[in-house]
Amino acid sequence: MFNIYLIFIIFLFILAFSDLIIGVSNDAVNFLNSAIGSKIASFRTILIVASLGIIIGATFSSGLMEIARKGLFFPGQFTFSEVLVIFLAVMISDVIMLDLYNTLGMPTSTTVSIVFNLLGASMAIALIKISGSAETLQDLGMYINSGKALAIITGILVSVAIAFTIGSLVQYITRLIFTFNIRHNLKYYGSLWGGIAITGIVYFMVIKGAKGASFITNETLDFIDQHTFTILLGSLVAWTVLLQVLSMLFKLNILKFIVLTGTFALAMAFAGNDLVNFIGVPLAGLKAYQLFNAAPGADPKTFLMSGLADDVTTQTWILLLSGLVMTFALWTSKKARSVLETSVDLSRQGEGNERFNSSIMSRNLVRGARNISSAITGIIPIRINDWIEGRFAPPDKITKKEMPQGAAFDALRASVNLVVASMLIALGTSLKLPLSTTYVTFMVAMGSSLADRAWGRESAVYRVTGVLSVIGGWFFTALAAFSASFIGAFILYHGGIIAAVVMLSFAAGLIYRTHRIHVRRTAIKAKEEQQTIKINEELNTEGIIARISASIQDVLQQTKSIFNQTVSGLVDEDRKVLKNARNESDQLNVLTKRLKNQINLTLSHLREDSIESGHYYVQAIDYLREINHCISYIIIPSHEHVENNHRPLVPVQIEEISRLNGEITFLLEEAIDMLKRKDYDDFDRILSRHQNVMRVVEDTRKKQVKRIKSNETGTRNSILYLNILAEIKNLSLFTVNLLKSTRELFQSGNNDHLM
Repeated sequence: MFNIYLIFIIFLFILAFSDLIIGVSNDAVNFLNSAIGSKIASFRTILIVASLGIIIGATFSSGLMEIARKGLFFPGQFTFSEVLVIFLAVMISDVIMLDLYNTLGMPTSTTVSIVFNLLGASMAIALIKISGSAETLQDLGMYINSGKALAIITGILVSVAIAFTIGSLVQYITRLIFTFNIRHNLKYYGSLWGGIAITGIVYFMVIKGAKGASFITNETLDFIDQHTFTILLGSLVAWTVLLQVLSMLFKLNILKFIVLTGTFALAMAFAGNDLVNFIGVPLAGLKAYQLFNAAPGADPKTFLMSGLADDVTTQTWILLLSGLVMTFALWTSKKARSVLETSVDLSRQGEGNERFNSSIMSRNLVRGARNISSAITGIIPIRINDWIEGRFAPPDKITKKEMPQGAAFDALRASVNLVVASMLIALGTSLKLPLSTTYVTFMVAMGSSLADRAWGRESAVYRVTGVLSVIGGWFFTALAAFSASFIGAFILYHGGIIAAVVMLSFAAGLIYRTHRIHVRRTAIKAKEEQQTIKINEELNTEGIIARISASIQDVLQQTKSIFNQTVSGLVDEDRKVLKNARNESDQLNVLTKRLKNQINLTLSHLREDSIESGHYYVQAIDYLREINHCISYIIIPSHEHVENNHRPLVPVQIEEISRLNGEITFLLEEAIDMLKRKDYDDFDRILSRHQNVMRVVEDTRKKQVKRIKSNETGTRNSILYLNILAEIKNLSLFTVNLLKSTRELFQSGNNDHLM
């Protein structure tokens, strides 16, 4: 029996290793968002700074392990075997939960996940114990620390409101002082802002955070407590003077220094606060095993875990090892990038491709916020309103050129995000409250985005939908974590070692499957980004041709592949082939839509002598979208026809559609070849192919009408077939028009070159 429980402990630490890697993949957004979003330094530099923060912050976690041992349930009411069941159910559920969120690219709270996992598992075992005794549900409070659980949940929810409010307020005041053209006022107030920011970080990360460190002596803590004000005042003066001197002598970028320091501080706070979420439960399980071994002859089913309520200090080497594992995950995790993109996109300054669609709630919220804003503006005197509007004027050309290419927001907002979030999280850490670093950093970023007017009328409804989706995911985290661990504990209690092996195998299989899904999704996205036009310079006609030619060829190549698969799947009634073609069509739709959305950005970068080329460029993009619509209107009804088990095509229809498939394939192949060669002298051949397709479609349609009159085909069959014929006709027409536009674009480029 002892070996079984030893195996359980081994399982716990295997899961702890997995949880460290998976958890960091989600929580990395907390401390990387601002630095990466502002492009303040190279990605490698940012990761190095964050890694140092994680390793150092991990040593501050020693006093936080109580949450797993006695924070949410009373261990003295549970036996050794029951406690291990609780802990194992918690870790399995937690790993699965966080991995699913990582795959979806949605930031969630590892703190909320572990808290509700503990609640669910301990609740399940408590109910089992109550059902097997004379106790009732009224005695549940003997097992579950409902007061502590309520305090934790309340603290997390309150921190969300506080983080959003403070983030908005600080960003609004900071922007009023510096404006978007920060170079004007940075030389006057930059060192003072840096002094305040660094002093705040010093106070919360060193003075407050030091109380949890395993290597800080009591004498040092007493000295810090007695000289807090002196340390703060000295830090403010010293940092302000030092930053001013470095700025004058060495042209130090003060905002870059703040952002990197804040990244270090927030990574440190993350490690100090969230490490408990990953290793707290396995360490508590190890402590339980040690207590049990210290009592020879004890029965695991009757030996109570009262010893878990005693204070314990985690050894520094364990904390450092955990920090190294998290650092490894930070450098290697691909899913961390996906979660990071969600947060950066929602806080991006200005327009762009929006990940979320609008919703009724977001539209109503935005409309209500606009009405409130208009009412407030009407009360404020006109002169003050004009002054405020002037402070929020968009950045000028010099400022835009100074910003790193691809930055979602400027370094000033990044510094506010990091300073405010690190202060709030470090305060919670010092008070030994399991604050959600995700909730705090995310809401600070959203609050600063709102104050910075990043959510304009062009993007507000989409951003609000995104924020509501993330927040809704947080509530789902709580519900799903509680339910999963509740069911898991029930299964483990009755299934023993066999259930544990099955559940671990299921978790491993699910993680492997989500990994494959994420790899495939990342590959698709990388391909889309390669196809997407990136503008970083003034464009002439040659630049437009270079950017659009490859995209057109790729769209036509994919169109040919999708059409061939559709015909093959429809003829053979192969649902798998049709489903694959439909997925490819959806990906093609994303690409063409993204190209369409970039029209305004491309045209805004055109040189004055390339306006005519811009006209043909817009035409080409429009025809690309129409081609995509044609292929969608072919594949979707075909897939649904086979899915619904409607009558297949009759032999004569198969012969006709196969001929049309060949004609369309020839047309698309010749179009692609013409684009590759950039030689449009033989355009008549394309027109001849098009006319041949039109004749075959007309002839086939007449034959289908005869079949309908003679009742040779059913209604569903006829509707589908006529629809395919119509879209083939449109597909051929739009392909020719696309080539005409690219020919005119190419010729206008030659004319510009001759001029």
